[in-house]
Order: sequence, then C-alpha cells, then structure tokens
Amino acid sequence: MSEAAFDPVSFLERAVRTPSHESVDETRELVVEALERFGVECEVVAGGCVLAEKRSDTPDDGPHLVLNTHLDTVTPHVPLERGEARADERPDCSSDDAPEAVIRGRGACDAKGPLAALLSGFLAADPQRGRLTLALTPDEESLSLGAAALTGRSPGTEDRLDGDLYLVGEPTGLDACTAAKGRFQGTVELSGTAAHAAEFAGANAVAAAEGALAAIRTFDADAGDHPQLGPPKLTPTVIEGGGATNQVPADCAITVDRRSVPPETAEGFRSSLADAVRGSTPDGVGVDVALTDRESPFFEAFSTDPDHELVATVASAARSAAESVGLPADRGGAARPFGAATEASYFAPAPTVVFGPGDLADEAGAVAHAEREYVRVREVAAAAEAVEGSISALLGDAGERES
Repeated sequence: MSEAAFDPVSFLERAVRTPSHESVDETRELVVEALERFGVECEVVAGGCVLAEKRSDTPDDGPHLVLNTHLDTVTPHVPLERGEARADERPDCSSDDAPEAVIRGRGACDAKGPLAALLSGFLAADPQRGRLTLALTPDEESLSLGAAALTGRSPGTEDRLDGDLYLVGEPTGLDACTAAKGRFQGTVELSGTAAHAAEFAGANAVAAAEGALAAIRTFDADAGDHPQLGPPKLTPTVIEGGGATNQVPADCAITVDRRSVPPETAEGFRSSLADAVRGSTPDGVGVDVALTDRESPFFEAFSTDPDHELVATVASAARSAAESVGLPADRGGAARPFGAATEASYFAPAPTVVFGPGDLADEAGAVAHAEREYVRVREVAAAAEAVEGSISALLGDAGERES
C-alpha cells in the first residue's frame, strides 16, 4: 500500500478538533475518509452508525470480533490543545523524567482516544480466521438509538452485529474492564386524596413519602455483593408534591436512580420496588412505579468472566504495549470493573471487554466530561498497539495460536 501507516495520534488531534456534541456528521466523515483512504469499504446505517468489516478466508472457523465505540461527546465543545503534561496530569504515568505529552479537549479520552486506537487496530488487522467488524455509534452520550437498532433492541430492528466477542472503547487507563453496573431511572408516584388541612380528612401523599423513602432506603438490605461489581445502589434524587400550603396533598412523586448488578433487569427492578413501596405506605394511598420513558432500553448491568480468553488476551496485550512505550508496570493490563454505564450493556451476554486510553477521573478529579479532559499521547499509542495485538491473537492462524 502506498499510503503511509495510519497514525492514531494524528487522527486523534483531528478528531478532537472536530466538534461532535451537537452533530457527529463531521466526525463520522473523518472516520469514513480514513477507512476509504486505506481501501476499506464501509456503510452508514441505523441512524448514523458506521459499519466496516474484514473477513478472513475462513470466516466460520474463528470468532466474530466486534470493535465498538461512539462518535459523540457531551457539551460543551472544548478545543484541542497539545502540550507537555501539567502537574495534575502526571501522577504515576511516566517511568522516566522525559516530558509527558498530552492531548486536551472534549473527547480526548471519551471517546475519541479509544476511537483512534480501535480504528488503528482495525486498519492494521489481517484476520487469518473468523471476521472483524468495526461498529461506531452516533449517540451513546444521549439515547443510544444507534446501538439499540444495531443490536435489535429497538422495535422493528434485527441484530446486525451478532458478534461472538466485543471490545468496547472507553477510557479505562488501559485496563481490561469486564463488568459495569446498569443504570435505570424511575418515578415512584403516590396518590392520595386532597382535603382541607384543618380537617382530619383526606389521604396525605406527601406524608406517605416517609414510608416510601424507608422502602427505598432498605430496598437492598438483603442484596448480596456481585463478585465484580459489589452491591447495587438505589438513590432518591428528586421529590415533588403538594400545591397549596393549606391543603392535604393528593400527589407526591419521588425520582430514583438505580445502579444495578446482574442478573437484575429494568422490569424486575421496577416490579420489586413497587412491591416494596406498597408494603410501606398506608392503604389509602395509591402507588405506581414506572421507569422513565425513553426511546431505547436502559443500560443494564453486564459482566464477563474475568478468566475468559478475551479478557486475558486484551490484558496481556495492554501490558506488553504499555511496556513498549515506557509506561510504568502498574499502568494498564489489570482486569477490573468499569466505573460507568456504557453501550457494552447491549452486547451482553456475549463476552465483552471495555478498554481504552485515558481515565474517567484521576487523583486530581474528573477527567472525562470535564473542562480538563485529556489523554496521554503514549497511552493512545499503547492502546492502538494493544488493540492490534488483541485482534492478531484472537483472529490469527490457529496453528500459530497453539504454538
């Protein structure tokens, strides 16, 4: 090929320079241009997803590995800046005294850094068995309609991916993340009977919230810890009720945030919470628990066996790549849970690993979605090398793998 090799760092600089908080059109064009420049055909489907595929000569003799991340970012756009790491960007990340280069700006780590690494690994790949798909989605930071359509989770759609293994790009500090809690949102509605506050009449929905909040507080009292994710968490976040200061209120609503662990589903949570609240409120108060309406399914919790080949492969490749670019031995390559809900939820129960350069947060505070969002240049290079190594190990010649 006459083209120079794909440079993930240069691509990342262009990607961060390109705003994608209101529209991903320009970023998607950037990706499509890169794929086509290296002779890879792609298609835009499912409301803006980018799909590209590489097949071996024996696609049925190996796994179907899917590389996924998202093109969009949260608001506001933060412009590109490249420079030497500041003091709050250095902790535990340099194995020598050489200056550490960083790329700053919206999307630097969430998730254009992981995008650059996955794209680099995909372009370098030459599967000897099985097949490889690159699946990039347009709206992970909002409703994930693209991913829901790609995976057949939206009404009237079919699973277009049907992968055996999934590698999802997010900022993990080069660790192989094997699980994440789900995230549901719902409302507990209490319905009483209005009356004059001077009379001993009516059914006070606001007063009934005391029992409802107690049920929420004790909801997980008997829940065991998930081996990777620990305990689930239920948090009341907003409460509204009443309309007049001299009236027994007929209505009260409590919004709750749920961070789930397997095997809990969104509907299972809703039903169980409704039963718990009904058991803690007066008979004269009606209880209705509903999940917040949204056009795509909530992210449910997922977990992959830490001993699975995919986990071991990605972790090993990450350790090797981190060493090759001079990162310290404890940077990258661990198997651990991920700290946020992601579209990886839609790929379960297929074995799934979340992986990429950068951090959700560091010792100085928030990184992803924050004004100080950044990623270290050496980590981007290491992540690209690790993705390439993982693909080679998983889709390489069977004889070479066994040796």
